[in-house]
Amino acid sequence: MGLSRIQSFGDARAAARRRLPWMVFDYIDGAAGTGHGEALNLAAIRDIRLQPRILVNVEHRNLGVQVFDHAAKIPFGISPMGMCNLSAPGADLMLARMAAKHQTPVGVSTVASTSLETMIEAAEGHAWFQLYFSGDGSGTSRLIERAEAAGYRTLVMTLDVPEVGRRPRELRRGFKMPFKIGPLQFIDFALHPVWSLSTLVKGRPDMANFTEPGFGFDRTASRAAADWGFLERLRERWKGNLVVKGVTSVEDAVRLKEVGVDAIQVSSHGGRQLDACPPPILALSQIRQALGEGFPLFYDTGMRSGEDVVRAYAMGADFVFFGRAMLYAIAAGGEQGLTHFTRILTDEISLTLAQIGRVDMTGLPDTLAGS
Repeated sequence: MGLSRIQSFGDARAAARRRLPWMVFDYIDGAAGTGHGEALNLAAIRDIRLQPRILVNVEHRNLGVQVFDHAAKIPFGISPMGMCNLSAPGADLMLARMAAKHQTPVGVSTVASTSLETMIEAAEGHAWFQLYFSGDGSGTSRLIERAEAAGYRTLVMTLDVPEVGRRPRELRRGFKMPFKIGPLQFIDFALHPVWSLSTLVKGRPDMANFTEPGFGFDRTASRAAADWGFLERLRERWKGNLVVKGVTSVEDAVRLKEVGVDAIQVSSHGGRQLDACPPPILALSQIRQALGEGFPLFYDTGMRSGEDVVRAYAMGADFVFFGRAMLYAIAAGGEQGLTHFTRILTDEISLTLAQIGRVDMTGLPDTLAGS
């Protein structure tokens, strides 16, 4: 499929579905439970109405946004995602180079396919390290030390995974990290030879931050021991920017601000944790109202287009992050696919601003229809 035929998230997803093994596609694409919670959030985003305006000079538009003390050239970044190289060999580094080009943050997952040290170098410093609490916390401390030594200035603590959500699609495919190859997986890979051969040549994706003997990561292990005391100790320990990701509760958001985190990332983990979770795009608006203006609020989950970016800003976000969409673009067309899809998003954002009579990303809550 030529890149010119990819003009939307749906196009990229369809191309990725054809190219990727079933096991890999269902791992990336799957949601918790029946997927109803994910669908509700997508519907809630679609229902957000922006008010078009006329006779406003919008000839010159600027998509740059301030994130902490840094000026990003585009108003979105890349969410931390585990094992990105499953979408294509070298996907992590493609995302890092995209971040460097646009001076926007790329989240580096605890279970990235590329080491956290390599990622921040490739991103030219535009990388945030995402951390999971695990076990007794000793491994967590070790990763924090490595992030500090590598020069990370922002730590993203993901706290909406006390236990890994039940995702039936990946369970049916037998997805595990690292891979367990059985008859079903062998057939799956044989029916997707382009992906399989390129992966064979480049090497099987692995959890690159856990290559040292005796230092491993169990994706299915409980993280339920993390509590407010842990977060307070982390806040004291980490001197850089601390972002807490995975928040949909107003009560939790208020307390997080009191504890002294630097930003909150409203998210339902892409709908992958709790099927009954309320739509995070609606929680974003409620949390903004509770915290007031000025406190940094980030958003991910359900982002599909440039219009969605503007919608999220209108609901109170200061910055947003894309996840699956970027992996589909890479699966569809490699680094060129990622560049192509990023250009689509920026074009859509710019066109949306023009339609609603705005020249930049500020003051967008005022553009909600009926506001």
